[in-house]
Amino acid sequence: MNAQVETFEFQAEVRQLLQLVIHSIYSNKDAFLRELVSNASDALDKLRLESFRDKDLAVDTEDLHIAVDLDAEARTLTVRDNGIGMSRDEVVQLIGTIAKSGTAEFLKQLKEAKDAAGAQELIGQFGVGFYASFMVADQVTLVTRRAGEDTGTKWESGGAGTYTIEAVADAPQGTSVTLHLKPADADEQTADYTSPWKVREIVKRYSDFITWPIRMVKQGQVEEGAAPEVETVNSMKALWARPKEETTEAELTEFYKHIAHDWAEPLETIRLRAEGTFEYQALLFIPSHAPLDLFMRDGKRGIQLYVKRVFIMDDCESLIPEYLRFVKGVVDAQDLSLNVSRETLQQDRQIQLIRKRLVKKILATVKDLQAGDADKYAKFWGEFGKAVKEGLVADPDNRDAVLEICSFESTVSVGDTDTAKQTTLREYVERMKDGQQDIYFMTGDSRSVIENSPHLEAFQAKGYEVLVLTDPIDEMWVDAVTEFDGKPLKSIAKGEVELDADSGTDREEQAKDFAGLLGWMTEHLGESVKEVRLSNRLTTSPACVVGDTHDLAPNLEKMYRAMGHEVPKVKRILELNPGHPLVTGLRKAHEERPEEAGLAETAELLLGMAVLAEGGDLADPTKFIRVLADRLERTL
Repeated sequence: MNAQVETFEFQAEVRQLLQLVIHSIYSNKDAFLRELVSNASDALDKLRLESFRDKDLAVDTEDLHIAVDLDAEARTLTVRDNGIGMSRDEVVQLIGTIAKSGTAEFLKQLKEAKDAAGAQELIGQFGVGFYASFMVADQVTLVTRRAGEDTGTKWESGGAGTYTIEAVADAPQGTSVTLHLKPADADEQTADYTSPWKVREIVKRYSDFITWPIRMVKQGQVEEGAAPEVETVNSMKALWARPKEETTEAELTEFYKHIAHDWAEPLETIRLRAEGTFEYQALLFIPSHAPLDLFMRDGKRGIQLYVKRVFIMDDCESLIPEYLRFVKGVVDAQDLSLNVSRETLQQDRQIQLIRKRLVKKILATVKDLQAGDADKYAKFWGEFGKAVKEGLVADPDNRDAVLEICSFESTVSVGDTDTAKQTTLREYVERMKDGQQDIYFMTGDSRSVIENSPHLEAFQAKGYEVLVLTDPIDEMWVDAVTEFDGKPLKSIAKGEVELDADSGTDREEQAKDFAGLLGWMTEHLGESVKEVRLSNRLTTSPACVVGDTHDLAPNLEKMYRAMGHEVPKVKRILELNPGHPLVTGLRKAHEERPEEAGLAETAELLLGMAVLAEGGDLADPTKFIRVLADRLERTL
């Protein structure tokens, strides 16, 4: 060792640490360049800030930039900046700490961190980002000089046994990091990082919105004796960080098309900025049409995560709930670690707070569209309504807000178009009849099935509005949502209905008159139905089948079975219309000829017709057709 060069031994644990960096923290080796560019950007930011604070600091801030130089023959890649630079002590502290001392304690703390967020904080403290270079390099050389100092410092290591630090007299202001690259290896997922197109692609992908220009030699032939032409390869257009008045609709549209890979303009743009305890900006877009993978299991969510304008990841699931997966855009957080992983994000307190605010802002934006732009809202709901309704099940914290922006088809039309049959629950409540306590709805496979259902007869006759719910998700959320604005939601196909307050005496008389028939039918059809009772919901049909208040709906039962779930068979309730000639005739026949065999067939036909009327499946279609054919034959 001489006075100019100091050699330090790596601790034994550094190999473990480098393995952690290579295999656990970074899933893509391209990230090494992102880390180096980010460090350079930070150095430029610090120099600009320092020049404002210290007017006596003799530095030139006219052309602050980052340069990326490639040498294919020497197989080197250099990232250079003319930023704040580092003193020798800072090199030891910021670069050498991880290798010089404390590595064992660092690894111990990392393993003992109770949550992933804590682990990431530890990583950030030890500057692991710089060491990502060893994923792709056999040797790393760092030369730096702090602004305002005369002497620079050189740090060099092969990442194994030792590293050296020495003074350099002629170092330029700023920092340069030169990587002596490993050979390209497809098996190791190591690309040829001397390839200009590959490096440009990485810069464009990860660092396109860095504030400072990132310069590279322009591709193409250079005339002999001429200096190579240099060009800026990043756009530096961090639209989300600009004030609203400094961006144009055209710029926003182009940015949306770029991040969403869409050909159409966005339906709505959403901006969000938070300052204080932690800072972030968000620029989100609601597309004008649903993506093809909206309901595919492996469909992606559209939020990109940046940290200080450095790209971290696409498809950040932790920032947006699944029912809003169609929203595209960018979130740029100021206080997260660049080493953040998907697993860490799921538990990060700041990310969870950002997520809550994004959800509230998106739902509030849709509510504003609902109130102020009916055409845009109708477009939104037509494209994304089915997905949004998933939030009624998946997001109980925001259930009320989701309910407010939902629209449903209804038996009441307030216009001449199909969309006029859509209503919000707020509008429904405003139209409720005097004395009506419940919000009535019915689920089914299609609007036509519901409109022709016997369950609807009494409600139509008395002018009650009924929501028509035909999406598969409707079967699920109606079990999770019990009320809106204090009004209970009630299925007209479940439980008993009370539409006539003054008919209690009549029903008691009817119950006595039909007691014998109801008891006999309940016993005879016991394998198929839970109970046979008189109905208050029928006016023209002879019978219908309904579920108990808390029973699984038939369509939901089918869905669970189709997904491979074993669910017990749910017996329905058969309701009879006491005013229908077929039912009164059956009662009279049962009173006069209780042992007649044909009565049992009539009871089975009544049940079969009721099942078919609601769009259900017969338990034994062949038997039903045979009995019906025999009856028809006798009438000829």
